[in-house]
Amino acid sequence: MKQRALWSAVLVAGLALAGCGSASDSGSSSGGSAGKLVVWDWKSGDSSAASYIDKAKADFAKKHPRVTVEFVAQPFEQYYTLLGAAIQSGKGPDVMLFNGGGQIRDRADALLPLDEHIAEDKQRLAGWDAFTKDGKVYAAPVTLQGHPIYYNKALYQKAGLNPERPATSWNEFVANCATITKATGAKCFAQGNKEGIGIQFFMSGLGSGILSPQEYDDWIAGKRNWNSPGVKRIFELWKEVNDKGLNNAGANSTAMFNDAFAVFQSSKAAHVIGLMSDIGHWKDFAEFLEADNVGVMSSPVVTAGTTPSLPYDGGIGYAVAKWTKDPKVAADLVRSLTSAEALKAFYADAGAIASDTTIDVSSAGPAVATIVTGIKDGKPALHVALPSKTVDLMGRLSQQLLSGSVTVDKAVEQLAASDQAG
Repeated sequence: MKQRALWSAVLVAGLALAGCGSASDSGSSSGGSAGKLVVWDWKSGDSSAASYIDKAKADFAKKHPRVTVEFVAQPFEQYYTLLGAAIQSGKGPDVMLFNGGGQIRDRADALLPLDEHIAEDKQRLAGWDAFTKDGKVYAAPVTLQGHPIYYNKALYQKAGLNPERPATSWNEFVANCATITKATGAKCFAQGNKEGIGIQFFMSGLGSGILSPQEYDDWIAGKRNWNSPGVKRIFELWKEVNDKGLNNAGANSTAMFNDAFAVFQSSKAAHVIGLMSDIGHWKDFAEFLEADNVGVMSSPVVTAGTTPSLPYDGGIGYAVAKWTKDPKVAADLVRSLTSAEALKAFYADAGAIASDTTIDVSSAGPAVATIVTGIKDGKPALHVALPSKTVDLMGRLSQQLLSGSVTVDKAVEQLAASDQAG
């Protein structure tokens, strides 16, 4: 696996509800006219993204002062359903936001390859692989997204543990958790799997300590052996952690966003596998625990001979629909949404680990410093490499594993069939 770049520093009815109409309707939130572009995302309505959107709009206005831009913030839990309906109808927004990985790759046929438009940005921005299919780029990365293991240094101190030397092996990690729980009452992990998301974080956060480097690389490359002991161990450990009471109570009824993170922030759990940006991340946690108490650790070694690494990819990125009236203008808007000044604002206000490799993060605190250092040798996240249908199935099966209604062998068998079906 080549070294990653170092960062210096979703129903037709639903469409109607979302305000979609014909492309010629200037009051519509469907595709724009020649003088208007419509953007769908789930970020532009957030107050923490306001300055980012303003900077991007200003940059775009310098190049296309007569083109108006309408941002339509959709609810994330319905986003891909709404977007799927737009794609089926052959009309919708000109520019749209995607998560990296299966969500965009599964819809690449409806998108415009951006390679000829983003050549100047390839070196400045990182995370392109997550938005690439068959050698073509379909979105420009806005953020880098990964799954660090955060820990509460204050709880370590109260338990008499060295907060600067977290465990490097699984047995030591579990022993430290027992010490922390005895001394403070805090659980080992804050876990939320109500939406079936927790397993994604768990797989990617701990996977590099379970799979050998070669098996990890093969997984990312699409050569996945679902019957291997390492892969089965991921799901065995998922169940084992919960069965042994290392998670907060009721993981299957706890929402990841944001109830599980609240468990960690309130010091009721010593660890959480969170995000790099721009929620459930270092900046959110620092507001509750103080920046110096937010630690970031590598996955403990579960399987001897493994090489723990930071799991990260391109996080979110903007793409252009094939049906847009002026592809170059729409691509210019994507470039404005990934411009240096816009991404600096997103980092400053939201704490996003932006894709821009020129942003200086040296004053952000120790957690960010650890994350940035890990990017150099980081590898793509395991769950991001899977087809979106397999990820959805994994979420349902993960809930059944915790409830005891499916075995690991049966769950892995179903996931293998789904992955092979593509």
